[in-house]
Amino acid sequence: MQKLRNAGHTPKTKVRALVDKFGKNADGSQVRRVSAKVLPVVVAGGAIALVGQPLVTGGGSEPEPTTAQVRAVEHEAPLPAPAAAPAAEAPAQAPLPAPQAPAAPPAPAPVQAPAPQEPPKPVSKSLDLEYQAQQTSYWCGPTATRIALSSRTADLPDQAALAADLGTTENGTDTIHQVVDGLNEKLGDKGGYIARDWSDKQLTPELTDQLWSDIVRNIDQDKAMVANIVAAPGNQPPGYPSNQTIYHYVTIAGYDAANKTVHIADPARFSGIEDYWLSLDQLASLIKPKGYTA
Repeated sequence: MQKLRNAGHTPKTKVRALVDKFGKNADGSQVRRVSAKVLPVVVAGGAIALVGQPLVTGGGSEPEPTTAQVRAVEHEAPLPAPAAAPAAEAPAQAPLPAPQAPAAPPAPAPVQAPAPQEPPKPVSKSLDLEYQAQQTSYWCGPTATRIALSSRTADLPDQAALAADLGTTENGTDTIHQVVDGLNEKLGDKGGYIARDWSDKQLTPELTDQLWSDIVRNIDQDKAMVANIVAAPGNQPPGYPSNQTIYHYVTIAGYDAANKTVHIADPARFSGIEDYWLSLDQLASLIKPKGYTA
């Protein structure tokens, strides 16, 4: 057997003694097999330690321990522990974004006050007029004009003065143009009347619609109108003599949109009736041969 080159290895005599000590049974007989385990022997600090190499196997000659089986480490410093593998560096993490303040909620839209609404137009409207009955049988034109003037002014001439201004004679007031001239002269800037002459026109729905539009507009402006009518038997206002055709002037004083009727102030006061309501269609048929102020 070769000698161990490293100083401090355990000599064979010490190994044998170790075998003799641990290789006997309780009765002192030789153990045929100590262990199937490897029992390498290491001397550390002068002590012998079993490391795991078989020492005895079978009978007969005993094999010499090899340098791989026995290692003397007496007086040697303990082997340094293997250095721990360097811990893997944690991957660099991107810095977390700074928390952002929650976005401010949108400012509420300013509450807008509802737009002022125009007051609803009256369904029915009649003007407060100063009524007079005509003083002669042919002063219906001047009297109807005077009643209409009372819607715009309190400075009212008498019937005779108006008859002179309008050019009225015992044959009456010839055309609606004379009445328009008289109204505008007396009212000045408060006038603005125009003549709607139907004497040369056919009565159509368009003319009737225009009449209604003129009535509503003027009455809404507190402005009474004058109409020149021809009332033949069978087509007459209340109280008229049914056996005569009446050529006459009346005052338009109001309207009722729900019923499409027109309020009339009548200076003749036939049968004691001073005012009444006519349908729009009947009034248009009465005006047709003549005209009205608008």
